[in-house]
Amino acid sequence: MTIAGSDSGGGAGIQADLRTFAFHRVHGTSAVTCVTAQNTLGVTRVDALPGESVTAQIEAVLDDIGVQAVKTGMLLNAEIIAAVVDLADRLPNLVVDPVMVSRAGAQLIDDDAARVMRDRLIPKAKILTPNRYEAQLLSGLEIQDLDSMQRAARVCHALGAQAVLVKGGGFAGALKGVDVWYDGSVMQTLETQVVDTKNSHGTGCTLAAAIVANLALGYSSFTAVANAKDYVTKALGYALDIGQGQGPVGHFFPLFEKED
Repeated sequence: MTIAGSDSGGGAGIQADLRTFAFHRVHGTSAVTCVTAQNTLGVTRVDALPGESVTAQIEAVLDDIGVQAVKTGMLLNAEIIAAVVDLADRLPNLVVDPVMVSRAGAQLIDDDAARVMRDRLIPKAKILTPNRYEAQLLSGLEIQDLDSMQRAARVCHALGAQAVLVKGGGFAGALKGVDVWYDGSVMQTLETQVVDTKNSHGTGCTLAAAIVANLALGYSSFTAVANAKDYVTKALGYALDIGQGQGPVGHFFPLFEKED
């Protein structure tokens, strides 16, 4: 299940998540938290759904279909975050993509929502996947290098998540695409080839969704993360150059690989 916002441009949010689930051969369900008007150039409007609506969507799926793994994306405000927290004990293998700060450093939710996220939702997470700026906000540390990424991972882990993946996609130079994993005992650096493309919209959503798909398939937390990182890297290699701005990753690259 994905609990996230709708991206009218189709590159991120629930649209990206459901495509990612499908290409991992798992059935995806969703609870929409907000509706955005956006394209490759940016977001022009955001409308939040009531917390009761989010609760009803989640309960409808849980009471009938059930879920094996869940991710959260854009939750937008304290009311929606609290609604998810109230059901968190029924959400197995919960991956929290905090969506608090963009990869460019712009804060996306207000301070009250950030507090509820930090104090109430993150302690329920099996895996927390903050980007560089979200890890800075959560840890209170300035992240400039690998050492500070590792220190931030330790602080974020202390917030209560079972494991933390601090993402380095927003870095330039040698740390671009380098992620740090910490589960309370093992600190590990994950590296992959850097794909040179401006079309990387939806990478954070896609990574978290791929982790959830792998958890639903029975993989361990670290293997799920490693598999997901490989999926995103390959999808970046097939990124779509659409619109006038930043296009999305190519979630359906397996179809192209078969053609090749």
